[in-house]
This record gives sequence, structure tokens and C-alpha cells, in this order.
Amino acid sequence: MVISIIAILMAILIPVLRKAKEQGKAIICMSNLRQIGLAANFYAEAYNQFIPRGTGGQQDPTVWYQLFMPFLSVKPPKIPNSNPPKDDYRGVKIYRCPSYPDKEQTVCYVVNDWEFLNTSDYRGDTTEGPAKLTAYKRLSSTIYLCDNENGFWRPIVKEEHDEGWYTSDVWRQKHLPLSDHEIQIHQSEWVGYEWNGPRVAHKRHRQGCNLLFADWHVGYADAKDIAAEIRPGALNKDAINLWRFKK
Repeated sequence: MVISIIAILMAILIPVLRKAKEQGKAIICMSNLRQIGLAANFYAEAYNQFIPRGTGGQQDPTVWYQLFMPFLSVKPPKIPNSNPPKDDYRGVKIYRCPSYPDKEQTVCYVVNDWEFLNTSDYRGDTTEGPAKLTAYKRLSSTIYLCDNENGFWRPIVKEEHDEGWYTSDVWRQKHLPLSDHEIQIHQSEWVGYEWNGPRVAHKRHRQGCNLLFADWHVGYADAKDIAAEIRPGALNKDAINLWRFKK
């Protein structure tokens, strides 16, 4: 009888504890994004209100997680044996979401690199140039960073010039979240073509992901609300507009 009661209690408590643990991880992730937002704000103040967008070329360290390191509240570690000493982004804890499944991933967030020709353009393309914040309105509804998707098509960033560096941005409809069913249908298309697969996490926290907006506030979005399509063939314009600096 006692064993049965304990078993019942454990059956009740374990899901509750698991949910509480995941909620704790989501809170840490949001805290990470807030701290990155502070660093981004300090960076913008130091560089005439410009912030990095694209991931840059192989010899051009314009990717956000490198540029923000001098502005972090916690001093980053140095790369061992580097001469002169160089900051090592791999040891920056706030760049890692505790809910990311692969613990080798050193950068768990992707940046908005999407540029549009005009307000009627919903396709857009990649940009490597920075954005000047004072040139835009409605920054509070513009995504800057969000949770990185995981899967075999998402490279792990372990070293400074790993392949993952070049896919750490969002700049096309196919990079937006897909459901588990859609991933099962399309995943064969992504073998060897990592840039085609989704880059925005579809269920990192609950059924969506955390977001850092360009006014540096943090929020959450359900994956279905930021997917490229409301339903097959029906474009989710509201979702794409969240990535648009010029609205």
C-alpha cells in the first residue's frame, strides 16, 4: 500500500519537477538574451548606433558574438596560447541556451540578417552590412536574435571559423520554424545543404522560442506565429514583418 502511494506521488511529482526545470532553463535563456541586449546597446553607443547584422567573411570578424565581447558585463576568457591574447567566445556562458540539446554548441542564438527591397517584398535576401538603429522605427517589433534550431542540418560552432559561423543568421523564409511533421517531410532536402533547413527553433521552450528585439527587450513567440506560412501556400506576412528593419 505504501509503495503504491509513493508510486502515485512520484508519477504526479516527476512531470511537475520536469516542467519546473524546463521553465528554469527558459528563464536563464531570457536572461542571456537580456545581457546580450545590454552588450549590443553598449556596442551601438560606441559605434554611432550601428549594430552588426551579417556573419561576415572568413577573415572579417563581424559576427555579433565576437564584436560584443568587449561590452559584456563578465569579462570573456582568453584563447589559450593566443599571441597577442584574444577573447574566446566559446567560454561566454550567456551565448549558450541551457535547453540546447547538443552541449557542444557554443552559440545557441541566430541573428537577423534579412534585408528587403521595400515593404511589399516578402522574399528578401542576406545582407552583410550593419544597421544604424536611428534610421529605423518600430524597433520593438523587429527581431534581432532568437533561439537557434538544432538538428543534423545545424552545424555546431566549436572553433572561430567553423562552418556553423556562416549559418548563424536568418535571411530567408525557409529559415523560419517548421513543425515536427514538416521537418520529417523535408529533412532529406537538407543533407549537405545546411543553409536550406530551418534556423529558428520551433520548440526550444514550450512550443516556441525566445527572442531579443532591436530595442533590446526580450520576448517569447509560439513557433506557429513566426512560421513562414499560416497554412500551406498562405504566407504569414506578420511573421516576416518581424524581421523587417524598414517597415
